[in-house]
Amino acid sequence: MSATVKSGKGTGPEAENVPAAVRRVRAVRTKGGVSLRLDVRATVVGLLLLAVALAAGIALIGSGDYPMTPAEVFATLTGDGDPGQQYIVHELRLPRVLVGLLVGAAFGISGAVFQTVSRNPLGSPDVLGFAQGSSVGALVAIVYFQAGAFGVAAGAVAGGVGTGVAIFLLAWKRGIHGYRFVLVGIGASAMLYAMVLFLMTKANIVEATRATTWMTGSLNGRDGDQVQPLAVVCAVLVPLLLFHGRPLRMLEMGDDAAHALGVRVDRVRITVLLAAVVLVAAATAAAGPISFVALTAPQVARRLTLPRWLKGGGGAPMPGPNLVLSALMGSVLLVAADWASQRLFGADQLPVGVLTGVLGGGYLLWLLATERKAGRV
Repeated sequence: MSATVKSGKGTGPEAENVPAAVRRVRAVRTKGGVSLRLDVRATVVGLLLLAVALAAGIALIGSGDYPMTPAEVFATLTGDGDPGQQYIVHELRLPRVLVGLLVGAAFGISGAVFQTVSRNPLGSPDVLGFAQGSSVGALVAIVYFQAGAFGVAAGAVAGGVGTGVAIFLLAWKRGIHGYRFVLVGIGASAMLYAMVLFLMTKANIVEATRATTWMTGSLNGRDGDQVQPLAVVCAVLVPLLLFHGRPLRMLEMGDDAAHALGVRVDRVRITVLLAAVVLVAAATAAAGPISFVALTAPQVARRLTLPRWLKGGGGAPMPGPNLVLSALMGSVLLVAADWASQRLFGADQLPVGVLTGVLGGGYLLWLLATERKAGRV
């Protein structure tokens, strides 16, 4: 099979009026009539993010009370380490890194879905109350049922899914409007946070300590019990969301435009939101409500792929959900933050949720200032 590659870059004066986003797209057409559009910059950024995520994972495996060089980590992963290194890497540190990569990817791609459906950069699961809903479910399991790790995870999933269904139903009025969805989510977040405080008052000192540790969000002590269920959920739902990438891009233009282009708006919206809610709930169950990764990852991914529509334009981020890049960026942010917390404060001294909360809060303030300056809030 042979293929011809056509560039979006033309010649002549008319090419100067073509947006940079179009000129960077390459079209690959086969003899069978199958064509594939490839955004070169997005592909390069995706490969770089994948390399950074893997490098950060290797660096995180090598961090701790028993430090290891990247060469020793790589040798151990390929089966050449001594028995002590094999135990430390495969039993203690590799599951932590895998959980971090999967949780970051789940938060990143879910944040991209929520922001696309709401057409609002503030449409993030941790802003809209889904993390608080998972916290309520986990606290109910801890306080009233003294549940173990599995029970807490099940409670977190049930709380997150229940919150998602409730917010969707409350925000529905002949469709989902972006700002109505965000406002209902913020209101639900406040109510759920009050429920969290109420449940904390009902807990004894042991249960309150356990609940506080879980709600901080941490990768400490994660093992195969968290890796396997989360990997199964991601393996099922991430391809489902990627399959709906094109309809999601159409939804950003509005319901009427998407419907005119053949998108079944309500079906697509319900499907992707339900999948995103389950992903968020599963990730929260595995590592706790780690804040601001879902908010930050999609925005940073968009700005890396295309900061401006036109040369010298207004700096609007690239449209479209950017699902793959958002997932990769989420993995990079979470694993890098966990590595930084260990390097700056010592092994397992600072939960990663604290660092992402500080950095993400600063990013949220900057985002609000930018949106206000643009007249969108």
